[in-house]
Order: sequence, then C-alpha cells, then structure tokens
Amino acid sequence: MDNTTGRQRVYITHVMPTIDNGTYPSKAVINDEISFTADLFADGHDQISASLFIKAQHANEWQEVAMQHVINDHWAATFRFPEIGVYFFSIKAWVNHYASWINGLQKKIDAEQDVCVDLLIGANLLEEATTELPLLLPELQKWGTVLRQGAIEKDLLKTLKEETLPIMRQYRLEPFTSITQVYKIEAERQKAGFSTWYELFPRSTAEIPGQHGSFQDVKRLLPRIAKMGFDVLYLPPIHPIGEVKRKGKNNALIANPEEPGSPWAIGNRHGGHKAIHPQLGSLEDFQELIISAKKYDIEIAMDIAFQCAPDHPYVQLHPNWFKWRPDGSIQYAENPPKRYEDILPFDFETSDWQNLWSELKSVLSYWIAIGISIFRIDNPHTKALAFWEWVIPEIRKDHPATIFLAEAFTRPRIMEQLAKGGFNQSYTYFTWRNTKWELETYLYELTKTDMRYYFRPCFWPNTPDILPPMLSEGGENAHIMRAILAATLSANYGIYGPVYEFGLNEAHPGKEEYTNNEKYEIKHWDWNAHTRIGEIIARLNRIRKQHPALQNTYNIEFAEVQNDQLICYVKTDQRKQDRLIIAVNLDLFNTQGAFVKIPLSALHLDADKPYHLFDLLSGDKYEWFGEWNYIELNPYLMPAHIFYVTQ
Repeated sequence: MDNTTGRQRVYITHVMPTIDNGTYPSKAVINDEISFTADLFADGHDQISASLFIKAQHANEWQEVAMQHVINDHWAATFRFPEIGVYFFSIKAWVNHYASWINGLQKKIDAEQDVCVDLLIGANLLEEATTELPLLLPELQKWGTVLRQGAIEKDLLKTLKEETLPIMRQYRLEPFTSITQVYKIEAERQKAGFSTWYELFPRSTAEIPGQHGSFQDVKRLLPRIAKMGFDVLYLPPIHPIGEVKRKGKNNALIANPEEPGSPWAIGNRHGGHKAIHPQLGSLEDFQELIISAKKYDIEIAMDIAFQCAPDHPYVQLHPNWFKWRPDGSIQYAENPPKRYEDILPFDFETSDWQNLWSELKSVLSYWIAIGISIFRIDNPHTKALAFWEWVIPEIRKDHPATIFLAEAFTRPRIMEQLAKGGFNQSYTYFTWRNTKWELETYLYELTKTDMRYYFRPCFWPNTPDILPPMLSEGGENAHIMRAILAATLSANYGIYGPVYEFGLNEAHPGKEEYTNNEKYEIKHWDWNAHTRIGEIIARLNRIRKQHPALQNTYNIEFAEVQNDQLICYVKTDQRKQDRLIIAVNLDLFNTQGAFVKIPLSALHLDADKPYHLFDLLSGDKYEWFGEWNYIELNPYLMPAHIFYVTQ
C-alpha cells in the first residue's frame, strides 16, 4: 500500500483535452486560448483548490495556472500557447483547509455563534504555513496575531478573505495533493488551424492549347490565385508517370501514345518519388516556384502518394516491398469493384518493413529539404496506421511547422485514428452532408465532442475524384452555396479549383465523378475568364481573412430556424470583438424565408437594445431587435447572408 495515497482526498476525473487517456497528444494552435477542464470532488464539505501545471517540452520550469470552479464539480483553466511545439501538462488538486475554515467561519458569524476557538484554529493554520512559505512569514504572522486577539469584525473578515486566501492557496503539502499523469498537447502553427486551399494540375496551366504546362506556367498564375485569397496551392503528384499499364481518358484501360496518364501512377525510367516529371521542369524550377509563392503569402502543398506504377524503380530494386500473386504477376491496387491496374500498393506486412518505412520517411525529408512544409497525403488509410503514428512525429520532431492533410474518405474510426496519430488536418464527410439536420449533427460531432481535440476538419466541396450529386445537379447555385458553407463552417477549406470556379459539373454516367476527368488528360483553361462563382469565392476569402470569427472552427453556435431549408449559425471572436451571423438557403431553386431565433448570449448582445447588421456579401444593412427576426434568401441572387454584428 502506498504511504501517501490514503491521504489524498481529491479525485480528478475526465481531464480534457486528452486523447485515449494520454496515448496521443491533443492538438492546439499557437495564440489560441485552450480550456483545460476536469471534474474534481472529495468526501465531505471541505473546499477544494486546483491548478493546471504546463510547460513547453524544452522548458525547465512548470507554469501554474489556477483552475476555477465552473459548475457542480467541473473546473477549468485557460492557457494561450506562445510558440509551436509539444507541451506537457497535468492537474493538481487538494483540500484547501484554510478556505474551508474561512467558509465555516463566515457561516458561524452569520449565525451569531461563538468563534473564539475557530479563530485560534485559523491562527494555527497560518502559522503552519510559514514553514512552506517563508517569504510570506511577516504577512502570515500579522494575520495570526490578529486572529489570536479573539475578536473579528465583519469588515475585518472581508479584508482577511481578500488578503490571506490568495496567499494560503499556495500552501499545499504534497502527501495530501492529488495529481494526474502528465499529458501531452501539441501547439501547431496557425496555418494548421486556418488555411484556404486551391488545387490545380500543373500540366494544365500552359498558355497555348495542346502544350504541357510547367512550373513556370504555375508561377505565372500565382498573382491570380493570391488575388482570389488562397494561401495554399496544392499540386497533385509532380513525379514521372508510369508508362506501363498507363490509363487513358476517363480511366480507359488502354492509353493512346499521346495520353499523359494519371499523376498518381508514380514512377518510370526517369525516377520515382524523389524525381520530377521532366515536362514540368527542373528541381530548380520547382524551388523557384516555392520561393515565388511565398512572396504572395502562398505555400505550395505537395501530394504524397505512397504507391508505385509497375515501372517504378522500387519494383526492380525492392521486389519484396510488393505482393506477388501465384501466377507470378504483381498485385495492383483494388477497391472492388474499382481496379487500378496502373498502381501497385506497398506491402506493409513485408518482412523488410523497417527499410520500407525508412525509405518512405526519406521521401518526406527530401522534399522538406527542398522547401515543402505542407503535404496532402493520398489515401493514408490504405497504408499501415502504425507507420503514420511513427513517421509524422518523427518528421515534426525536427520540422514542427510541417502540416499533413489526410485524404481519407473512409470509415469514421479509421479517419479518427489517423488524426490521433498525427495528421494536422483531415478531409471530411462534408462533401455529402447536405440537409440542415446532417450539417448541424456533423458540426456538433466535430466541434462539441472530444473530436475537437484531435480531428481538425478541412472542408472540400469537390475533389478530382468526387463530383457529388449536389454539384452535378445544382449548377451555379449549388457551387456558390456549398462554397459559402465550407468557408464559414470550417476554418480550413479548399476546392479543386478550375472546374469548381468555372462551374463544370458533368458527371460520368453512373458515378459521382467528373466526366473527361483531368486526372487522365491535360486540360486548357481560360485563366482570364471571369465567373460569378469565382468572384464570390474571392469575396468569401477576403471576408475570412478580415474576420477572426471565421478563423476558428470550434466557435460555432446554431440558431433555431422555423424552416428546414434554412440554416443559421453564429461565430464570434470575443478577443477581437468580431461577431457574425451566417444564414444559408439550402434550397437551390426556390426562395426560402423563416423566423430565426438568434442566440443573443453567444453574441454578447443586450436583449433590450437594437443591433445592427452589415451583410458582408451584399453590402446591405439591417437593424434587428430581440431574439426572433425574419430572413429571406433567393438562391439566384445570393443564397446566404454573412452579417457583421454591432450594437
């Protein structure tokens, strides 16, 4: 039996933010204020005190933050992370005998009971504390003397509370103090929590139709992308494309000689994952693009697809990294009934797994050395989860600014495990959440449950692989509405760019994907063309940058709406005094109106005063009063309001 456990009377439970009882670090972003909470209770009626102890991994000293009682047995403390990196934290709690004494003394005085002995007890407590708090000896002795005089007035008790309670809070003996295990939380750079992604295929950026685009062509587009307000430019794989089993237009099994193949079929005689497709340019050209993009406050995000074309050098050099079938052929990728004859998956059960892991890590390290700090990982759920749980912390240990986005449209538990294992951002089910109930339920799960501590969503209305029915059937109205939802519900969002802003939405028969898919052919886009969709997306991105309330995913509160075709929510940033009300018409073809009950407390609005709304999308102004107000939205004019609120 432990000699001290029996004397520790406070129980500490439900510590948050923690992931699987501390198995994985929880997530935060620098400069964000994070609430640390726990349920604290003890036997009897004694008063409890508690503190959060937190320090950066490289620091020697722990910082103590007093926890405050919230309600019932729930306590909380807040901390703002000053720099990126891993932090350690734990919670200490103890019975505060002095606070208990003050509380009992107050009740006895109010009941006009004799307190002479009680005053001596208080004096003894103050004197006992001098051994642990020698620097406060004069103050403690002063109040001990006052109490031993045997008389205390009401005003004196008030002064005693104000001056001695903060001092005596520091008096705690370790044998009587309960303490949790040490947990980890990682503070990441701000772009992990707020980013705006634009995806394009470099080979489709040439000025002249029929030519293969290059990094120089992408560089020419940087001012346009920056003007639209995007700060992450995501490029599909830039490596040599397999020539064996190459796919043709619309995923045809046989490609014509002039067809370029899918960029995700990586590797040929020119090299593999550390090589660049010759027609895109040189390594120096790519580095120049990275540097040029940063001048526009844009980071290049690189696609990492850990898979190989049949003619990838790895296949000859490391045949044991792949599965071989009984007939002597190599196993290509399958997701029945889908078949990917041009792609070979790695065998993560290979006996040579350690060398495989090391080589894949070296791919990431190679591109980081070139200047990449954001990776979009293709299909991470089809690789060993243990690999990601090893490689991402290994990379971030030396390069903590590196961001990993998980492209994993798969089962919930697997998506969650990838996030726990280190992915900073994750693709989501937003692409298929359309009704008000679906959106509200999903956002509650993402922002109000434990998922908020490890799963950081990035909302994409479309991808090169996915053209959801909402977009294929809803045309321009759908593209505008879904972009507004993505950009205002989540602080991280992105679009597969050209087809989205140009409103292309012809679905391949029987599939949720684009026909004449850019994955399998080179396109030529009129990058100077103006579209209403593109103009509104640019307006949205300006609004996001100007309003801190939209730079946080977890500050959302939904409003009650008397119409299921309308959704309304508020987002606030109290530190910057930024308050927004967003209302969206989910009906693509009909005007919808309804009364909306605004959560005034969430907006810190006085219910007895009118408040003023400025629509950041249309420029219109309104004055509302009280909770219930009427909205009406025509999807052909503008399917949403984004109101900036003042009072």
